Amino acid sequence: MALSNVTAEVRTTRGKNAARLLRRMGMVPAVLYGHKKDSIVLSVNPKQISAVIHSSRGYNTIFTVDIKNGESTSVMLKDWQFDPVSGNLLHADLVRIAMDKLLQLRIPVIATGEAKGVKLQGGIFEFVLREVEVECLPADIPESITIDISDLDLGANVRVSDLPVDPKFKILSDPELVVAHVVSPKEEKVEEVAVAEAPAEPEVIKKGKVATEEEGEEEKEKSEEKKKPEEKKK
Repeated sequence: MALSNVTAEVRTTRGKNAARLLRRMGMVPAVLYGHKKDSIVLSVNPKQISAVIHSSRGYNTIFTVDIKNGESTSVMLKDWQFDPVSGNLLHADLVRIAMDKLLQLRIPVIATGEAKGVKLQGGIFEFVLREVEVECLPADIPESITIDISDLDLGANVRVSDLPVDPKFKILSDPELVVAHVVSPKEEKVEEVAVAEAPAEPEVIKKGKVATEEEGEEEKEKSEEKKKPEEKKK
């Protein structure tokens, strides 16, 4: 079931500066923990980890980590981080897996067929829950759970309880949760655009004109008052 082996080395340094130096050397920091053993800080090849993430099973892939001069163990990806700008892998958390112990993990749900509610009744098919939680042994992890939506009418839905039963795994998600449904298309509201009348002159502009005229009258009166004394002297 393992995709491929991932090689790793134990790191002797920690911290942001050490992590940056490690990335410049073409490796990325990682942590291995779980299964009642001490955690180990590692350096791993980002291409090997990215290949696991982008495989058909993705983060549910079980693979082997071979530590130089150390243990070789089955693991799964627990967490990882990509640079939002460059898209390069920055860090990975790996958890040890015991092949005889039950796991709880999330499995994607995939739909096949074309719903009658879409094909014949003009509805829209929507996924509400794209993953469900299951419990199983590592060797029985399903790649996905498939549902046939061909008979799904407008207004009908598929719940967790409707998913196909497989003795290899147990579905833990609430049986009443809606996984997918066919709904009516939303009516587009057409906004009525009123015919705009010629805009009235803003009140502030009117006030501005009145104020200007009043100032002009005041200036005229002041000018006449100044002239009066001069006429008396004459």
